[in-house]
Amino acid sequence: MPAARDSLLDAAYLALARRPWSAVRMVDVAAVAGVSRQTLYNEFGSKEGLARALVRREADGYLAGVDRALRDGGLDAVAEWTVASARRSPLVRAALTGCWSEHLPAPTLCAVPSSTAVPAQRRADGPLPAPADLIASVRERSLAALGAVDSARTEAEALARECELAVRIALSCVMVPPGGDGVGRLVREAIRPARPA
Repeated sequence: MPAARDSLLDAAYLALARRPWSAVRMVDVAAVAGVSRQTLYNEFGSKEGLARALVRREADGYLAGVDRALRDGGLDAVAEWTVASARRSPLVRAALTGCWSEHLPAPTLCAVPSSTAVPAQRRADGPLPAPADLIASVRERSLAALGAVDSARTEAEALARECELAVRIALSCVMVPPGGDGVGRLVREAIRPARPA
């Protein structure tokens, strides 16, 4: 029931924007999604299952955006997407920084026993990404997209450092937003510093 699942996740995200996760009621999420509460429980198993699926969807959406940014603009675009995504989604911000407020669900990051037949929920019941996992995933995606596999070893090592630096600069800008030209400029200057004439 993919359409119902997406509607339920959208409704849960909307509810989370309006009230703390502890005040989000399953019956209200089901009503907003236009499905029965039983459908919600069939899909996610519990409120914890819903929370895990919501965090998984946000992390997957963030990584899909990283892929688009790499394809369309490079490391500075990845840094800009990271900051914009963290501003837009408190769940992405928490997943990237590990700072879960009492307002948000805080599902355990380790895998939980899953008894569901729903493949998407079995995936959400698996391990959720910790901040280090997300950073590593962005770094590896960046290396793959920017051609480190075919580069000479020293070029690959330099590119790996640049990828790591771009992500770390973006994370610092998530915590303390930059002024002026923003994160893209910071990344460009850090990985390609101006050379004296």
